[in-house]
Amino acid sequence: MPDPYDSTGIEYYNIPSFKFVGGVTKPIKVAYRSFNPIGRKTVLIPTCYAGHINDTLNFTSGALKNHHVIVVAMLGNGESSAPSNDPDFPADYSLRYQDCINSQYQLVTEHLGIKTLDAVIGFSMGGQQAYYWAVMHGSGSEPFVKSIVPICGSAKTSGHNYAFLEGPIAALTTSYDYYGGKYKEHGAPATQGMRAFGRAYCAWLTSAEWFRQDLWKNMGAKTLRDWIHPPVGESGFEIWDAEDILTMGRMWQAGDVGVLAADGDYRTALRQVTARVMVMPSQTDQYFVVEDGATEAQYLENGKFKPIPTIWGHIGGGGANEVDTQWMDAEISQFLSEGH
Repeated sequence: MPDPYDSTGIEYYNIPSFKFVGGVTKPIKVAYRSFNPIGRKTVLIPTCYAGHINDTLNFTSGALKNHHVIVVAMLGNGESSAPSNDPDFPADYSLRYQDCINSQYQLVTEHLGIKTLDAVIGFSMGGQQAYYWAVMHGSGSEPFVKSIVPICGSAKTSGHNYAFLEGPIAALTTSYDYYGGKYKEHGAPATQGMRAFGRAYCAWLTSAEWFRQDLWKNMGAKTLRDWIHPPVGESGFEIWDAEDILTMGRMWQAGDVGVLAADGDYRTALRQVTARVMVMPSQTDQYFVVEDGATEAQYLENGKFKPIPTIWGHIGGGGANEVDTQWMDAEISQFLSEGH
């Protein structure tokens, strides 16, 4: 059964007039949690897809134990402003990564008074946000953010990655209890739709070798069927609001730092980054594939390519396997020490 929501330590920053890149201007809130605020250097960690602040891998007991660490909820995730908690949130799936970074930058600079970030580290959609931070605030002789670590993310969502997402999205939006997006009017969450979303997603999370070794047992499932069809109430996606999931998913599909370059090319955008970047894909990720990370690292002036040696696929970068987490912690510690 999914763990109950944990609100420990979460704070909110209200922005009374925030302009979305889609054109809407409205009040929003940004949820965050600070760890070790007396730390001399600050690291920002944005949440991932279907991730909350307090279940985000934050490295605060290892590589970042001496840092001030801020874990921030991206817009759309239900902790920060999202369709589930704001009836006036843009309903046309126009939320973009630039909106997340602009809101986070205001949090960091205007609310918390921070002058520079030692690093931005993120997993999955958090990794894509890290890339946007690099392009938006990681250039010039003295970039605002000094180091970037995108874990299992990409600067541009590939066509294959985009197509993969269409599967679970279709499973949700065609379910009977989604009611064409009007499930709230029927007084119930789209439970069967979210369960269908999870079934369509589950084969992609890890790797073929992970399944070959029956490692779903390590996730608490007794059988493969239990992994694919958990009992009602025990599917991880059931706790999520359908429109939050779709809003974040459409933003993921639209991910492309090239929109920030004059010529619209993600390679041009990456070439402008002067911050240090350690590109850290999983060797067995099925949608943020390792080859994309290797290609993107080539366009970074101070890029380093360090793939995670794991069979845990995408979730190897999110803390699902302790061996992988320890490996990442050591590499991040080394990388940040090299920049000082």
